Amino acid sequence: MILGNKSVIQDDQSIMFKLLHMNWFLVILLTILASVGFLSLYSAANGSLSPWASRQMVRFFVLLGGALVIALIDIRWWYRLALPCYFIGLLMLFVVEMMGHVGMGAQRWINLGVIQIQPSELMKIAVIMVLAKYFHVATSQEMSRLSFLVPPAILVLLPVALVMTQPDLGTSLMIVMCAIVMFFIAGASIWIFVVGGAGVLAMIPVAWMFLHDYQKGRVLTFLNPERDPFGAGYHITQSKIAIGSGGISGKGFMNGSQSHLNFLPEKQTDFIFTLWVEEWGLWGGLCLMALNAIIILYGIWIAFRCRHGFGRLLAFGLTTNYSLYVFINIAMVMGLIPVVGVPLPLVSYGGTAMMSALIGFGLMMSCSIHKDSKLPRM
Repeated sequence: MILGNKSVIQDDQSIMFKLLHMNWFLVILLTILASVGFLSLYSAANGSLSPWASRQMVRFFVLLGGALVIALIDIRWWYRLALPCYFIGLLMLFVVEMMGHVGMGAQRWINLGVIQIQPSELMKIAVIMVLAKYFHVATSQEMSRLSFLVPPAILVLLPVALVMTQPDLGTSLMIVMCAIVMFFIAGASIWIFVVGGAGVLAMIPVAWMFLHDYQKGRVLTFLNPERDPFGAGYHITQSKIAIGSGGISGKGFMNGSQSHLNFLPEKQTDFIFTLWVEEWGLWGGLCLMALNAIIILYGIWIAFRCRHGFGRLLAFGLTTNYSLYVFINIAMVMGLIPVVGVPLPLVSYGGTAMMSALIGFGLMMSCSIHKDSKLPRM
């Protein structure tokens, strides 16, 4: 009788039960990470909360509240909403194509007056959700059939094609890389990845012809930053100087010369990790990377604990997406990969990227809270 009552309580999943099982440790980690961003934005504005730090604080705590609400919603609802969210995301990408707001030479935003939304950021979450639903109960026999993998491939390529027209090569590649990881986790045959990888390598010369001039410039600058030190290579050159000048222990809070003398461009967004390392040095950079590593490991732990395929795949996909943000941004500012417009999540200034990250963490926590839920086949 006692066991039966316990089962009823867990099946009911009351608000109190969910709050008790909320991943509060993850919430604390995210708040610490966001606080690094607040400090950096305060420093970037030369000791002022305006214009970046104050807005970032408001956004974070409002969106964190939204993430907690997402976590409390039954995972079965997110399972049902996966496909509608995907089609809403596609519709938003079409709206961007037809009447999107143009900024910094790219048409990537929808201007709602109070806020500008970048649908491609939200589309990453939608693609992960719809793939998790499709592969939810896929068998090994189904995963070995090419015909079974064609529909999800189309679901990935449609938004990628739309994002490429904006143009946004970095986001397109992130969507593709997340999809590849999810195909692999779901059990797709290795030969598919081998053939696909060979095909991609063979297509590189053709793809190069379709790149925009500024995209080609980024690749060439990555290979030789000194080719245009005051033009295309300026960003990465100044970033390397700032990181190197930070040394082991850094120059101290608000004492970074490259950032505060305005040699470092986009110090509040894409190059905020550079600002942090210049001021806090190697140890500060390693601590920030360790914090991100703990968050990523926590996401993997959530995925392993899920007893249903949808939650497991969703948590793995969202963790992969977050990992790509962190790796690409840090590698970019260190000159290890070409410069692309990928922010450092929860640290860089920006609304849509923070919204996308916290929606992802909200869904991850929902997977954790409802890890034992029974989901339908389709």
